[in-house]
Amino acid sequence: MNERETEIPGPTLEGLRQRLTEFAAARRWEPFHTPKNLAAALTVEAGELLEIFQWLTPEQASEVMSDPDRAHRVRDEVADVLAYLLQFCTAVGVDPLAALAAKIERNELRFPVPGALAEGDGVNPEGGS
Repeated sequence: MNERETEIPGPTLEGLRQRLTEFAAARRWEPFHTPKNLAAALTVEAGELLEIFQWLTPEQASEVMSDPDRAHRVRDEVADVLAYLLQFCTAVGVDPLAALAAKIERNELRFPVPGALAEGDGVNPEGGS
């Protein structure tokens, strides 16, 4: 692979978080970026994402990304939701990837695969072993 073919890595979560922190600092917005305000802004942006799909049938909703204007709106709202989530995580000291990994692990234990072997019993509840 020559220099022109070298892949440019995509943005990282930490890099985006740092850019958001610097963006807010340059505008002196830190006093307003409290956990409460960021959580409120996050819910507003999630509501704006939901608004795109409001009143659509499941079939219409599955086609939203086929419409360039709606797809652009979806991407913008997803970006806004993620931006506020990352800023919230920074404000409260939560590593979002570690939090998600831990939550998935808890959910895997809480909601086992139907018919999976229970730990230690060697018997499949659906019959067989």
